[in-house]
Amino acid sequence: MHIPDGYLSPATCATLFAGSVPFWRMALRRVKKAMNSRQVPLLSLFAAFSFVIMMFNLPLPGGTTGHATGIGLATVVIGPWAAMLAVSVALVVQALFFGDGGVTAIGANCFNMAIAGSLVAYAVYRLLAGRSALASARRVAAAGLAGYIAINVSALLAAVEFGIQPLLYKDAAGAPLYCPYPLSIAIPAMMIGHLTIAGLAELAVSAGVVAFLQRSDLSLLRSTAGKVVDAAQALPLTAARPLRALWAGLAMLMVLTPLGILAAGSAWGEWMASDYANPAARRQIAAASFNHVAPQLPPQGLQRLSAVWTAPFARYAPPYIRGAAFGYLLSAMFGAGMIVLAFLMLGRFIRSAARAGPEAA
Repeated sequence: MHIPDGYLSPATCATLFAGSVPFWRMALRRVKKAMNSRQVPLLSLFAAFSFVIMMFNLPLPGGTTGHATGIGLATVVIGPWAAMLAVSVALVVQALFFGDGGVTAIGANCFNMAIAGSLVAYAVYRLLAGRSALASARRVAAAGLAGYIAINVSALLAAVEFGIQPLLYKDAAGAPLYCPYPLSIAIPAMMIGHLTIAGLAELAVSAGVVAFLQRSDLSLLRSTAGKVVDAAQALPLTAARPLRALWAGLAMLMVLTPLGILAAGSAWGEWMASDYANPAARRQIAAASFNHVAPQLPPQGLQRLSAVWTAPFARYAPPYIRGAAFGYLLSAMFGAGMIVLAFLMLGRFIRSAARAGPEAA
């Protein structure tokens, strides 16, 4: 679901980036108002969780791979605006350092997953959870379905963005300039795997962690609960237990990340430009695209834009590490560390601005 450089036209990328800016501004404004000593660790935790969970590739029909995103869980716990910011930071780190998603497509990937995903997850969760008690099974089911629907909406948006490229952008000979696959291929190719395996993984992650939080710290579910049935359950956020268990779980996931490279193949629409000239890769692309023959050469625009940015640890493989599994583990640790550092700096900046405000007045 991470759109690489070259699959979307510059105009599409610019439009989606511009469409994301108002949401990022609102998210920053909302998070700034709620920022406290506990909010920074929560943002760091769920941004890092989103980053790490996306490293666990799952085999999908057609020989491609997919993954959960953590969007639903982050939204249920920290709210849609904070989740929007957290997942966006994770996606930016993935693009800049690991080449997972293109730098030109940062706006598109953030719009699809962080923005649309968070808003959809929140709407579904609030609708399905209603005014049920914080510890009710209904909230577990609501969280799971929120994650499931959110990831599928994100996948559908990406599929539409892929699929409209050959309709809008062609060279003089009529060949696609960017993504070569129309809507009739892009939508089913993306959606079959997400409606089945990737979506169910998202459902399990969201529901499972919410069920754990119901037993360990109900206050973490308070911010998005609305008007709960039992007013006594409206616990203040400051009364929550330490987040050590969740950080320990994240550390365990990082240790297990090498399992994420066991799934063969790549995600649909994330092929490199060089794959189009590789006979074996071309067969894989065709098999994943309902036997639609791939172009002999990469589309011109795709080839040009694919060289815009070279990630230092492309495909989570640090060049100085020979072992793929160890390199993947180090990438998980480095990426999570960068995310935590980013939010620590953001928290310091917001606190400094807050202190400077009264002084200036």
